Amino acid sequence: MFVFMCIRNEAVSWASVTGMRPESARLVFRNMTADDLDDMAGLLGDPEVMTYYPKPRTREEAAKWIGWNHGLYETHGFGLWLITTPDGSFVGDCGLTPQVVDGVTELEVGYHVTPARQGQGYATEAAAASRDFARTVLGAKRLVAIIHPDNRPSQRVSEKIGLRPEKHAMVHGRDCIIYAAALDQP
Repeated sequence: MFVFMCIRNEAVSWASVTGMRPESARLVFRNMTADDLDDMAGLLGDPEVMTYYPKPRTREEAAKWIGWNHGLYETHGFGLWLITTPDGSFVGDCGLTPQVVDGVTELEVGYHVTPARQGQGYATEAAAASRDFARTVLGAKRLVAIIHPDNRPSQRVSEKIGLRPEKHAMVHGRDCIIYAAALDQP
């Protein structure tokens, strides 16, 4: 699969990345499947996890979330991956998605971690692995995180992986802070 995408008005061609995923010491990344619906519905339907979203997602919306990621895997070779511990315990999802910010398609790192696994460094580890994948495998030059202004935990994760607040923007009809970083340096 060959993918050509315009990111920040700069053409980036991403060679075949199908089947490639980020790697980290304590996490396993894999494509979501229909068999993950129970875990994803629990994650996206959890009011604590979804505090900074308009509402928790229903089971049907979680199924669409999985389908959306399947589409991203097929068209781009990446998306949000399901993350587990090496023994297969569900942690959440994390990965990379194209998002439109102020009329420009950006590469975003996104993450959700179950309440039972929060505060253990999993979001930071997964986001850092996704950032490194964007840089080394995709050759991306820039990465963003789109974060609700009150979501300090996600802001801290973004800061820990080197992203800094850049601006406020309306994304998907909500006021957000755009955290960003150039990826041209290790």
